[in-house]
Amino acid sequence: MTPKQRMLNAYRGVPNDRPAVAPEFWYYYPAKLLGVDMMTFSREVPFHLALKKTFEHFGCEGWGAAFAGPPNDRVKWRHRDVRLDDRTLESHVELETPAGTLTSSTHMDRDEPGWTVERPLKDIRRDLAAWEIATFGGDFAALDVAPLIRQRNEVGESYLLEVWVGVPFFDTWAGAREGGFEAGIYDFLDPELTPLLERLRARHEEYMVAMARALCERTPFESLCIGCSWSCNSLLGPDLWRRWDKPGIRAVAEEVHRHGRLLHIHVHGKCMETVADCAEIGADCICPFERPPGGDVAGLADLRTVARLLAGRSTMNGNVHTVETLIRGGPADVRREVEEILEAFRGNPRVIVGTGDQVGRETPEENLRAMIEHARKVG
Repeated sequence: MTPKQRMLNAYRGVPNDRPAVAPEFWYYYPAKLLGVDMMTFSREVPFHLALKKTFEHFGCEGWGAAFAGPPNDRVKWRHRDVRLDDRTLESHVELETPAGTLTSSTHMDRDEPGWTVERPLKDIRRDLAAWEIATFGGDFAALDVAPLIRQRNEVGESYLLEVWVGVPFFDTWAGAREGGFEAGIYDFLDPELTPLLERLRARHEEYMVAMARALCERTPFESLCIGCSWSCNSLLGPDLWRRWDKPGIRAVAEEVHRHGRLLHIHVHGKCMETVADCAEIGADCICPFERPPGGDVAGLADLRTVARLLAGRSTMNGNVHTVETLIRGGPADVRREVEEILEAFRGNPRVIVGTGDQVGRETPEENLRAMIEHARKVG
């Protein structure tokens, strides 16, 4: 049985020969393993191949994402880089649309992934029309899926490469707003903006469903993924999430399942208040079920609650603490958490032993080995 097969079996609730073990490596550890800084990694290294090398190095299961978007002939894109110092690069982007020009900037660093320092949607009255064109104006009929299929073929059975659908509505809006999360929250609490946001939420849902449909109809990917920035209980909160983001995720799940594909939801932070919602939506896999203080799935009792709330409809991936256990702890601490996960899901195939989000570069390899090997032994 291949690593990819074990992941897909877990997503489908099909028993495996042994539990899938999927540390979320993402950026830090692959860059460390390849011996490159973060700037080089993000600009020059094919992400899907970096993950392949990392998962094969550890001989474990895993998942990653391939990214694409529809072309938009109503937008002219200009880009320039400015070197701030020997470690930092500032990347400027201008998007020229028929309704105006949007500008944004990010910083890239040798030690950390890039971060945003300027967002495009600064003045709603002035910038909204241009932002709508840039955000929702793509032509799905012209979406080039050849690079996605090539990446899938290059990964093969090494791990489960999914294709990225996007992020929930709040993240799309607040991610574009100057001021980020805080500005987004004030917008969502402003009754004068509610009609506008309701219209945009419906348009975002249509866009995400169209993206999912195009990917399902034109690629062989078994699983699609919806990500998360601030759309979680820890930040947005369950009430705003249920009103603004849950309907769109449900619509994508229905479209994905209509094509016989799987949907994976990646959601940060605390999750206990909305675990049942995600299972109700029809998510085939949910991750990463973080432990405190970042999350709220603290140990065996909480894991059993998660298993009960998922009700055999969704797969749990995650829960080994990336900081307190994998970085600051030792192999015995890792083995204890692995045992809690597998005990809570004993007899239930809908589990993947994973990490509470991204594995840090400081993580001792012996701890990762202990996680992988002990899950196999106990499983």
